[in-house]
Amino acid sequence: MDKPLTDAATSARLSKQRRRDTKPEVALRRELHSRGLRYFVDRAPLKGLRRRADLVFPRRKVAVYVDGCFWHSCPVHSTKPRNNAQWWADKLAGNVARDRDTDVRLAAEGWTVVRVWEHEPAGEAADKVELKLNQ
Repeated sequence: MDKPLTDAATSARLSKQRRRDTKPEVALRRELHSRGLRYFVDRAPLKGLRRRADLVFPRRKVAVYVDGCFWHSCPVHSTKPRNNAQWWADKLAGNVARDRDTDVRLAAEGWTVVRVWEHEPAGEAADKVELKLNQ
């Protein structure tokens, strides 16, 4: 029988990770809403693409992703787990590769992708989004 990838405590902690409505996402949504911008939350920008954006502005074809520093390998804050190091390295590299593939697929369909890191202040992230919406 194979050894489990994580211990029980780690598994329990990871199972509680939110997929949506994280603090950085909610802060960005509040900031954008206060600026008068309206959007869809947790929506697939393209039919048939099983990848959901955190915020979608369909008429302007802008998809916004708030990337977690750990899960998306932030160049400033990412960490590398020591337990099952190779499995985690492959998992996180796969996440980054999927992000790039998503960006390419959306761009091919005329979409603009805005990616912000969870550590970015909501005001700065909102500025990035607004800049793309006004281009």
